[in-house]
Amino acid sequence: MAVREAGSRSPHGAEAALRSLRARWRRASIAAGWRYPSDWALPEVDAVCASALVKADLADPLADLGRARAVSGAGLDETLTDVAALHAVLTDPRLVAANPDAIPSRLLRLTALAWADVSTQEIARSEIRESLTGLSTAAYLRTRLGEIYRRAGRDGRPVGHVLLTVSIDLSAVVGWSRLMAMVLAADVLRQVFDGGESLALLGPSVAVVLTEREPELAKRSADAQLMLAERLSVDPQLHTLGPIEVRLHRLPPTHEEACDLVDALGRI
Repeated sequence: MAVREAGSRSPHGAEAALRSLRARWRRASIAAGWRYPSDWALPEVDAVCASALVKADLADPLADLGRARAVSGAGLDETLTDVAALHAVLTDPRLVAANPDAIPSRLLRLTALAWADVSTQEIARSEIRESLTGLSTAAYLRTRLGEIYRRAGRDGRPVGHVLLTVSIDLSAVVGWSRLMAMVLAADVLRQVFDGGESLALLGPSVAVVLTEREPELAKRSADAQLMLAERLSVDPQLHTLGPIEVRLHRLPPTHEEACDLVDALGRI
């Protein structure tokens, strides 16, 4: 893959060129079927764009992106279609139709192998916490849900827990500022929900709290939203953030359905 024009050499021109390529790639990927626009942007996307603009080898950046897509929950077909969208806009700026068969086989293979490397090792990994935010992983949350459902079944009663999601619109934020937003979100959730609730990171822009239904839950939810908005507003790197959404989700009747719900919430 190569860009026809590398753009200006000035810092301002380089930033403008990166944003332009990033925006065209995102539009092409969404047009090709990317299902959740809010979770498309990752720091690895910017790294791919930066390499493309200077006509560097994209093998390593795309491998990093493949791994990041697997971690965030994107499927292999979706990941490769996204790379096809990049290839389309780099080949012809007027072209937005993604064709996975047109991707150079070497880059296709490296991206797929990187995605598969993460996916096949997910079950074997022993980590229960995400390293940057300190929140539990989605895999650990599913384990906790299994324990809750088994106890409810033993006691012959419905599950008395709910999932509270905190999602932040990071579509206008680039680079590592996206990660800082989630670090701040994790810190706020730990302060508000400090009574033994399970806190997990479900996706690049979604955190969740597994908590019992109790009278103060609505107030604590509102407190978390207000505190997070205040924290984010004072950071000059996060002034372009979209809205913060806090929602409560009832748990379905079975553990299997709850796991499906967790997967879906990670992509909102």
